[in-house]
Amino acid sequence: MRMTRKATFGTFRTMIMKVVVVTVTMMFGAEGLGANLFGSDTNGVYSPCEDTRVQRGDGFTFGIAFSDKDAFFMNQGGPQLSPCDRRLDLSSKSAQLALFRPMVDELSLLTINTSTLDLAKSGGFMVAFAGQKYAARSPPIKFADQTHTITSLTLILEFGEGTLQNLYWKSYGCEKCSGDNVCLNNQDCAVPNSKCQNNGGSGCNIGIQLAYSGTDKSLNVLNSWYEVEQLRQYSLYGLFSDLKNYIITPYKEFF
Repeated sequence: MRMTRKATFGTFRTMIMKVVVVTVTMMFGAEGLGANLFGSDTNGVYSPCEDTRVQRGDGFTFGIAFSDKDAFFMNQGGPQLSPCDRRLDLSSKSAQLALFRPMVDELSLLTINTSTLDLAKSGGFMVAFAGQKYAARSPPIKFADQTHTITSLTLILEFGEGTLQNLYWKSYGCEKCSGDNVCLNNQDCAVPNSKCQNNGGSGCNIGIQLAYSGTDKSLNVLNSWYEVEQLRQYSLYGLFSDLKNYIITPYKEFF
């Protein structure tokens, strides 16, 4: 297992949210997760609003925008556009932005520190996105309401010959909701906002399990989505949660 810790920041106009990215690599024998795992990053594109083609082991930059649901649709009812599209004018709608650069085809846990994110004003929805010509974007997903916040999500990045084609959120139901957690969207466990940092608690940081499917620019198959499915029986999120607490807690003063 190899762990790397990165921090990156971003907004549409000003710096308003801090982001911690924790990348966890799990090896599965000789084939592993990618022949380029320990090689150099060949992707020189760092903007989430530019097109690129990647191979396994490259860094890949994408963004997640936070706002109300209507903000992601043209004229609040038209087609959904990428947050990179200036016609949405998200900066005038107080949208917030997180930027990430994980390694392609590595199982990763992305952690968003919500201590500086006003859940009441965030709009409660988020969209993952990357690219200009293809303008790939996920459907808006509700991650919080006035009383609860979803703290565990899974995001799949689907590539075709190294170009991002699609992003979509995967839910696993509410069977494991316990205690005072509730089922939000009828498919995700959510914790009470009373546990959030802004209310004196320590919960509400959003953990996003990231996986890949499709093929890279060399037509190598991206396997991490398959590994996520196989490892669910071993409580993959429980493993990520323990690592998240272990890695982030000593550095809270920096975030």
